[in-house]
Amino acid sequence: MRYLLKLNDVEVRYSNRNGGLTAITGINLVVAPGEVVGVVGKSGCGKTTLLKVIAGLVKPTRGEVIYNGTQNGGGFKGVGMLFQSPLLLPWRTVLRNILLPIELRGEDVGSYVSRALELMERMGLKGFENSYPWELSGGMQQRVALCRALIHRPSLLLLDEPFSSLDAITREEMWVLLQEAISYENYTAILVTHDIREAVLLSGRVVVMSSRPGRIKAEVPIPFRRPRSLELQYSREFNDYVAQIRSLLGD
Repeated sequence: MRYLLKLNDVEVRYSNRNGGLTAITGINLVVAPGEVVGVVGKSGCGKTTLLKVIAGLVKPTRGEVIYNGTQNGGGFKGVGMLFQSPLLLPWRTVLRNILLPIELRGEDVGSYVSRALELMERMGLKGFENSYPWELSGGMQQRVALCRALIHRPSLLLLDEPFSSLDAITREEMWVLLQEAISYENYTAILVTHDIREAVLLSGRVVVMSSRPGRIKAEVPIPFRRPRSLELQYSREFNDYVAQIRSLLGD
């Protein structure tokens, strides 16, 4: 199997005054190019730690992470991240927030302006190039953050509960936009979420993690054809998958 990402027996243990805490252990995961993998689990099970390991921000205590042929780097290139909070800089315009990763990478910002404007148009942000974050709604801010995560065409998109702070209607709008963005450029993505419905709707496979120390308890393939409409979540088959995953979360 051709893969973009592979984790072999990964464990992360944090040191503390009580001697240490094992966040995740025995993690084995393979992600193919173009795949969207959802990760669900109870609070504190190590989902965010798993994303940090994949991003190269946390080094495993044991095991190896291989991304795009590189093992256990100190920060992997070609990874985009979207967090629960947009984390926009309030003193920068929308356009300049989107272009920030290019500045940080030391690349020619001017060559990415057309790319940024294209992303903004696809995200329904056309005309807001010179607006500031405080002038936008929460949903619009998160769309800006998504544009920022995609500006450098990442090989892997990491999503850490990106829509959990949004209201139900805005969250569903973001589901549609994210599907369109992933499909348009065939991104590989890993989505961490507490929302089982979100995981089932957006993912081709859902990884279920145990309570801490987090292990992979099960992997559930989601066979629905893409693109997936919001109406799918009201079907019996969809809710059968939601129920199956919910039952797996019980320890």
